[in-house]
Amino acid sequence: MKIGIGNDHAAVEMKQQIVAFLEELGHEVVNYGTDTNDSCDYPIYGEKVGRAVVNGDVECGILICGTGVGISIAANKVKGVRAVVCSEPYSAKLSKQHNNTNILAFGARVVGIELAKMIVEEWLNTEFEGDRHQRRVSMISDIENR
Repeated sequence: MKIGIGNDHAAVEMKQQIVAFLEELGHEVVNYGTDTNDSCDYPIYGEKVGRAVVNGDVECGILICGTGVGISIAANKVKGVRAVVCSEPYSAKLSKQHNNTNILAFGARVVGIELAKMIVEEWLNTEFEGDRHQRRVSMISDIENR
């Protein structure tokens, strides 16, 4: 799977570890984030990954900032993005099963690397259930289109 990853200065080290983890799992990773610890603006990277997902340049995205919140809010401003912030695997799983999320976000200052790997793996290995959930995802898209 081709996965876009983005991050700000708070998550450079975690991003590098997550990229290595994803590559070990056999995924191709496209880096849209910063590689320096110099202070930068997370909305830039949230939008880059959001646009890459919506345009089909990557199949899904992963975003990391200090908390995961700001960068996911930025990504969710891109029409067609359904980004979710998760700090544990169960929410990651249900976000994919029920909401067909296409971007996963988490915080480098909130979760440790091993928990982050479990969150990522659970999210990537989960399929959207469709059926009644598709109706609800379509309702979300309708809101976005108004």
